[in-house]
Amino acid sequence: MDAQDILEETIRGLLGAGREHEAATAAIKGYGPQVLRYLRSVLGHEDDAREAFAQFAENLWRGLPEFRGTAPFRIWAYRIAWNVACDLRKQPWRIRRQRLDTGEATRIAETVATSTDERLEARRQELLALREALSLDDRALAALRVDQGLSWSECAEVLSRDGRSVKPNTLTKRFERIKERLGSLARKRGLLDR
Repeated sequence: MDAQDILEETIRGLLGAGREHEAATAAIKGYGPQVLRYLRSVLGHEDDAREAFAQFAENLWRGLPEFRGTAPFRIWAYRIAWNVACDLRKQPWRIRRQRLDTGEATRIAETVATSTDERLEARRQELLALREALSLDDRALAALRVDQGLSWSECAEVLSRDGRSVKPNTLTKRFERIKERLGSLARKRGLLDR
């Protein structure tokens, strides 16, 4: 039994014993780091990710009585994180917020990249900029599949929202289109020539 299975069993045992606060604490501490990484990947900005993570923790804590156990707790936690990310992006002030143009950010990064570490950081930023060219839904799918290693059916469970269910085979096709789009963008920006 791996650490994730032990965590799932611990959370379910605590819930079964009526110890919801302890279950919430175990879930946030156990799944928190990977959920925070997921939110960073999806939202693309540290402040947004931290705000979303705080809301995720509150929603998980308050929503524990609604956990039915039909899916792994980890999937339920990612679904909460996805809903928080979607809600966060809908806030009107976030829609109006202006960010640096990707081309400008790339030029700045290139002038700074003089040492190996700086070049690696610049490359990381360029890759993040590529990811930001994707829609929120596509970033979420890429983060769940690539960064978090979820199966297609687990991704589908997480991304199902507002009563609309997502099919795993739809996600595999969408993922192929995402890869093609990122490859095309990377070629246009010369990232594959380095």
